[in-house]
Amino acid sequence: MLGTFCVRVCSGFRATSCVRTLHSLPGITVAQIDEEVAKLLELKVRLGGDDGKHQFVLKTAKGTRDYNPKQMAIREKVFNTIISCFKRHGAETIDTPVFELKETLTGKYGEDSKLIYDLKDQGGELLSLRYDLTVPFARYLAMNKITNIKRYHIAKVYRRDNPAMTRGRYREFYQCDFDIAGQYDAMIPDAECLKIVHEILSELDLGDFRIKVNDRRILDGMFAVCGVPDDKFRTICSTVDKLDKMPWEEVKKEMVNEKGLSEEAADQIGEYVSMQGGMDLAERLLQDQKMSQSKLACAGLSDIKLLFSYLQLFQVTDKVVFDLSLARGLDYYTGIIYEAVLTQAGVAPVSNEAQNGTNAEESVNVGSVAGGGRYDGLVGMFDPKGRKVPCVGVSIGIERVFSIMEQKAEASAEKVRTTEVQVMVASAQKNLLEERLRLVTELWNAGIKAEVMYKMNPKLLSQLQYCEEAGIPLVAILGEQELKDGVVKLRVVATREEVGLLRSTQCMLGPSEDTRSI
Repeated sequence: MLGTFCVRVCSGFRATSCVRTLHSLPGITVAQIDEEVAKLLELKVRLGGDDGKHQFVLKTAKGTRDYNPKQMAIREKVFNTIISCFKRHGAETIDTPVFELKETLTGKYGEDSKLIYDLKDQGGELLSLRYDLTVPFARYLAMNKITNIKRYHIAKVYRRDNPAMTRGRYREFYQCDFDIAGQYDAMIPDAECLKIVHEILSELDLGDFRIKVNDRRILDGMFAVCGVPDDKFRTICSTVDKLDKMPWEEVKKEMVNEKGLSEEAADQIGEYVSMQGGMDLAERLLQDQKMSQSKLACAGLSDIKLLFSYLQLFQVTDKVVFDLSLARGLDYYTGIIYEAVLTQAGVAPVSNEAQNGTNAEESVNVGSVAGGGRYDGLVGMFDPKGRKVPCVGVSIGIERVFSIMEQKAEASAEKVRTTEVQVMVASAQKNLLEERLRLVTELWNAGIKAEVMYKMNPKLLSQLQYCEEAGIPLVAILGEQELKDGVVKLRVVATREEVGLLRSTQCMLGPSEDTRSI
């Protein structure tokens, strides 16, 4: 108790003033004061001297992390899978600066704008770190007067959010975006984006997933027929977007108590946002007494029907569900929106009850791993003449994917290789360093991934053990007899099978050769 009191009393005072203050207090003995002074001096040593310097703590900044070689190997595998899919669909890549003019990002993210990192003014420009890759892409299109492009972009973005590291939510993280810009017939590019999400999640084998789809026009029409004032559309949309994290009762409470919506309007919204289904649900809502009154909602519902017809051709409807609770809070969306979530209980096919607009079979969400939508007006916000370029795209939540892949790797007995070395050049006797260096040089020059130990006379057992630990499949062993015969003994690490190769044959191996089959 006294120690806590001493810290409170002494904060802001120098040590001499602190001791005088304690002496003046009644009921405190000299021994107690000496004891507490000793504790304060110890604390001072730990924190640093009177120069105001605190002890340096070695750690990463909040919401960031380092990646070790094993984690980087997993990341590279994921990136290769995603990039391969993007390229398979004909995308080209671009890059944009990590920071933008603050006015470029302002007003594009709704309530999430508070999460943008602002930079101190260093050179006459107000700057912010990019929040996503979509707004910089729109700025890039407007600035370069590009009217059609299919592009992917993989880069880091920054959000001043409360991080949840174990669930893959950080302040610095990668986004993997695929976007189609240009004037095309309705829902064809949108359907391809959903096909891409389906391909990537299936190939990564993360577990069961479902892709929820909705349309901003349906949401706005729903809000209108439910009695939501026009000026509250966006803020109510942001609240509906929390349904994947909060129960309906809490969402309704926020709508009524914080956003000023009437209970009657909130209850009507509640009836609609509980609906999930497929094409049949869109047809049913087109006949709905209230929804049919909104031309905006009817246009969105007609496009949902068209979207599902294309998804059937793309053979992905087993994982896609029309979900009226999906809102996505970003202001720039104008049409179709979608989000992919992993589920613990699996994704059941859309039931008849769901098709008729009742609650679909419930499953527990692990979390969102992809999201996107149509944003036809964003490029026009940057164009001096307001010329619009219709765009639709998807962003893969790569950090969440990394977290899941890392957990799977930890649970699996399979070893993750952190290098791609194919051959270890080893020696069986001493004084063969020069010969090892000559051979490894020949292999490098032939385009073969090879390695050699940085010791003059390493033991053969140590070299073989290193191969086993690093997962190197082959060892090229040199000895005095091999040098005399002009051969190299090639050993398969896994089976310990050995074969002698003529040195000239080994030299002819090129990067296209599969050395593991020798």
